[in-house]
Amino acid sequence: MSILKKLAGETALYGLSSILGRLLTFVFLTPYLTRKFVPDQMGIQIDLYAWAAFLMVIFTYRMETALFRFGSKKENRFNAFRTASNTIFGSTLTLIFILILLSQPIANFLEYPEHSAYVVCFAFILGFDALAAIPFALLRLQGKAFRFASIKLLNLFIHLGSILFFLELCPFLATNELFGAQNWYNPNIGIAYIFIANLIASAVTFALLLPTYFSERAEKGEEGFNADLLKKMLVYAAPLVISGFAGIINEVLDRTLLKMMLTGDLETRMTQVGIYGACYKIAIFMNLFTQAFNYAAEPFFFKNQDREDSRKLYAGVAYLFALVGCFAFLGITLFMDIAQYFVGEDYREGLSIVPILLLANLCLGLYYNVAIWYKLSNQTHYGAYIAVIGASVTLLLNLILIPLIGYMGSAWATLACYATMVGVAYVWGQKHYPIPYPVRKIMSYLALAISIFLLFSVLKPSLGTHSFLGYLLSLFLLGIFTGIVWLSEQKTISKLIKK
Repeated sequence: MSILKKLAGETALYGLSSILGRLLTFVFLTPYLTRKFVPDQMGIQIDLYAWAAFLMVIFTYRMETALFRFGSKKENRFNAFRTASNTIFGSTLTLIFILILLSQPIANFLEYPEHSAYVVCFAFILGFDALAAIPFALLRLQGKAFRFASIKLLNLFIHLGSILFFLELCPFLATNELFGAQNWYNPNIGIAYIFIANLIASAVTFALLLPTYFSERAEKGEEGFNADLLKKMLVYAAPLVISGFAGIINEVLDRTLLKMMLTGDLETRMTQVGIYGACYKIAIFMNLFTQAFNYAAEPFFFKNQDREDSRKLYAGVAYLFALVGCFAFLGITLFMDIAQYFVGEDYREGLSIVPILLLANLCLGLYYNVAIWYKLSNQTHYGAYIAVIGASVTLLLNLILIPLIGYMGSAWATLACYATMVGVAYVWGQKHYPIPYPVRKIMSYLALAISIFLLFSVLKPSLGTHSFLGYLLSLFLLGIFTGIVWLSEQKTISKLIKK
């Protein structure tokens, strides 16, 4: 089996959990929740999960990436795994205790003073997720993509099932006074049942991963936890923590800034956050492909760095990623008439952000490709520099644009951030770890995809919504892009796949 076929296979398996999981969320959960809850209630959920993303960087401090670096060779894997897992276990318990102790002041800061229980719930969610991070990383390192995907999918089904239990079955039982549900079910908890469902899923996932803690067995002479190795891992991961914070700023700071900077009372502001967050999820198709790719690609890049043709291989991976990303962009934007139904009617005024965010996520995927050089060359401090540059762009443009154009400003800031990061990572990478990326080809196909979308945007209004001619135009334009790629790149793609 060729190297790229193996990567594609692992991407498919990791994508089974990531893509199918997000597809179910997109196809079922987002439409359901955006019809079950009004936008300001959804805004609360989006706000809290944004803060949770920041805290998750603190809980894991990128030890999973350090495990890839120091445990990529089998003879070093046990020491690296034990060192990382023992360290994460101790720090997680400490952080859970701190969050519970400060739950009321944190709730006051978030403007939810009557809901300190939200903070306690998220403390345990983050704790279980952090304790699962290292075992999940080990499964990726061992190439156990099927087990990884199975547990991730089970987590999803438990989460979705628990949400339906609390929001559908329990009200039915309480209304009909069955199983005493009227005594233990509280409808006033409302949106918080989503958090409780998440907690249940995270706890079960951690329980399923407990055997993984003991699956990596010691060989003769191996110590397990190693203080000297921990120092090396922390030094390696420290810049990545800064990168992680900056990355989360790029991902979710816009929600927090929208809440802070938009005008009106809290309910009005949270309504706008809810609309923005719901429409953001339509761009999830690009994001889920990027995430699935990243799950498989990071260990793949490390495992193949000693190949003579490794740099050409990395260039080919980036090229193929860009082509698939362009197809995803067109597939969604040309069929927005269908995609819009994945959010409730009250949220559709924000659909104009979707094409911008799709391009932003495509740039993020390209960044994962062109930024691998600083991890392979042990120059992770460059990752921190790039991420801080991106975060600065995000912060500056959000501060400038939100007062002017609201959440549209946040969308443009996201695109500008990731595009800047790709450019900086590429320029620095060519100086320190040159990889022959086919930049002209990638840029030409990206420009072609954007041009086709702009042409569609001009022609579509005259054809009307949900018209046969409109769908015919969408298929025709997607076919043009497909034909051009096939005629121009058939031989190149075939050669890459055979490697």
